[in-house]
Amino acid sequence: MKKWIFIASLVVFGLSFSNAQTAKPKAKKPVITKTTPKAIEGAGMLFKSDVIDYGTIPHKSKGEREFVFTNNGNKALLIKSANSTCGCTVPTFPKDSIPPGEKGVIIVKYDTSRAGPFSKTITVTSNAAQGTTKTLLIKGDVIRPPSKASEPTKS
Repeated sequence: MKKWIFIASLVVFGLSFSNAQTAKPKAKKPVITKTTPKAIEGAGMLFKSDVIDYGTIPHKSKGEREFVFTNNGNKALLIKSANSTCGCTVPTFPKDSIPPGEKGVIIVKYDTSRAGPFSKTITVTSNAAQGTTKTLLIKGDVIRPPSKASEPTKS
């Protein structure tokens, strides 16, 4: 009798595991993150980041960086201008319109021959529905070059 109870419990136990493996997985809900562009009415301009920190960089190094953005609207985005706070920072922007869902790049070049800390703003003017102007920021510190007085003289 004990053998029959043991065999019956093994069969029931085995069937419960086989049914658990054949169950269909439930559909997962979509994950919405902060980086998912939310579509807006009109032209949109959603930047990956509106601040670029150069960190500490060498004197006369490459001072070019990129602000990447997406047109998260349902109409074409047209950038009208991009101006910096001084002549040491030169922004370059796309002249053609950016279609809905497409990415664009604003290239900013800082003059790294100027040593010391810096913080400069770039004002972008466009037809974006969430505001016609957007302010971008670059910051960092250019290491001062060694002075000529401290260099050993050659004989």
